[in-house]
Amino acid sequence: MEHINFLAFAMPAFFLFLFIEFKIAQRKKRPEIFNYESSVSNISIGIAERLINLFIAASFYQSYYFIYNNYRIFDIPSNFFVWSALILATDFVWYWYHRLGHEVNFFWAAHIVHHHSEEFNFTAAARITTFQAVIRTGFWCVLPFVGFHPTMVITMLIVHGAYSFFTHTQLIGKIKWLEYVFVTPSVHGVHHASDEKYLDKNYGDMFTFWDRLFGTFQTEEEKPKYGLTHPLKSYSFLWQHFHYYFEIYELMKRSTDFKEKWKAVFGSPAHMDQDIRPLLEKRFLQDKTNPNQRLRFKNYLYIQLGISTFLLTVFTYYFEFLNGFDKVFVLSIILITLINCGALLEQRKWIYYLEYARIYMIAVYFLYEENLITFFFIPLGIMIFAEQLFSLGKRYQNVVLQVESSE
Repeated sequence: MEHINFLAFAMPAFFLFLFIEFKIAQRKKRPEIFNYESSVSNISIGIAERLINLFIAASFYQSYYFIYNNYRIFDIPSNFFVWSALILATDFVWYWYHRLGHEVNFFWAAHIVHHHSEEFNFTAAARITTFQAVIRTGFWCVLPFVGFHPTMVITMLIVHGAYSFFTHTQLIGKIKWLEYVFVTPSVHGVHHASDEKYLDKNYGDMFTFWDRLFGTFQTEEEKPKYGLTHPLKSYSFLWQHFHYYFEIYELMKRSTDFKEKWKAVFGSPAHMDQDIRPLLEKRFLQDKTNPNQRLRFKNYLYIQLGISTFLLTVFTYYFEFLNGFDKVFVLSIILITLINCGALLEQRKWIYYLEYARIYMIAVYFLYEENLITFFFIPLGIMIFAEQLFSLGKRYQNVVLQVESSE
């Protein structure tokens, strides 16, 4: 599993390029490129995708080998011309995966998370969910089925993914002559826009000629407004992942026959009832009395994201050497931390209980490692006693949940 060890450096590299982009934005006096809450949300989703993919990435690669070994149509050799054909084929498959991701509700539910962000920078490139990774893997299986060797496919997907990362920035302006062939940040920024003239355009990831061929190309004219046409009113980690599945389910409940239920799942997002999301947000999200308030104690979020990134990097590097219990422990700790970060941005008071859960999990883990699991009740008793004696919940809310005006 050499690719797993290689991927351990993906997150540090991401933060290095993010730091460079942030410093250049500061130097050019363009603070609007970055938004604190949105950036935290974007990074959290990126960490979760890298984390969960560790457990299922092997199945992706195995599916490529299984299809190639048993069902390939041709025996395609490896040479310069074949590699050139593969990069074109990869982007062609991506175009249709991406286009269907915008035109079919079931696929859009996985892809919509990538478009939540109202900022367009390297953090937005991280907004990929595991659901989206699974779906696009199904499309990638076409390549080994045709006869491209899985090693070639995996290599090309890494190159393809690296290229698309650098198209998520506003620091590079229009390069009109290059746009005749390649996707540039300007071209991809149009795809992330919510302006009516820019909707459902520029699906290609590396090349623009698929969009030109199928009539979906649009050059940047007015400065895009990034995000969804109906922005999400939450930075909740869980809500961002699952809200559209709830919307599909709600639409299915409203449907009266099989045809309508089928359309709810496989119909167009353009036909989704626009009153569903506000209804669900009112049902599941808290009403904010002051939407212009933001968290004052930001360092606590930075610390949690930093620890999550460090754990993910080490976890990725040593993944194949860890036992099942260790893997589940790290998975749970990081996911709870990411949920905690989203809840902090929402100023949810129940995150205090997440803190207790995290501390208790760490204590139980070390008891298990020292063969003292029979004493699992002791840390729980200590936490309850400390809460009653020192009113830690109130202290926590007064310090960590301080807010300031964002105006």
